[in-house]
Amino acid sequence: MENLNIFIGLTALAILLQAGVLLAMYITMRKSSARMEALATEVKSKILPTVDQAQQMLAEMRPKLETLVDNLQDATTVMRAQIHRVDATVNDVVDRARLQVIRADELLSRTMDRVEHTTEVVQKTVVSPVRQISGLMQGITVGLEFLFAGRRRNGGGREDRRPVPQDEMFI
Repeated sequence: MENLNIFIGLTALAILLQAGVLLAMYITMRKSSARMEALATEVKSKILPTVDQAQQMLAEMRPKLETLVDNLQDATTVMRAQIHRVDATVNDVVDRARLQVIRADELLSRTMDRVEHTTEVVQKTVVSPVRQISGLMQGITVGLEFLFAGRRRNGGGREDRRPVPQDEMFI
């Protein structure tokens, strides 16, 4: 029986120890709960007015923001239309410039063809006859110099012959 008394005593001691731990946990939880309530009260007193002010500001600004969004949408629509008009104008200007460049190229090509044709005509009608006349004149000059030089040779003089210019060009 003595073992039973020791066992009951140990069990009572364990129950008292367990009750002490539970009491300590209760007291600690109560202090933590009080701190949490104080913190919650402080948060409510500081943050809730700010949230209320933010809601009031949002309510006041909502019509202004809606107007701003509407104006922005209208401005975007107008800008898009203007950009389309500018794009069409630029495309028209580019097309016209392209046509003018083509016309200028054709004009320049026709002008160059006419210059070539005129050069050929001048070559055939002016330069060739001038060369022929120049060749004829050179032949006459050489012939006359030969005749006059022959008389001098016959007269005992030395041959004083001038050089005849060759390949004269007249353009």
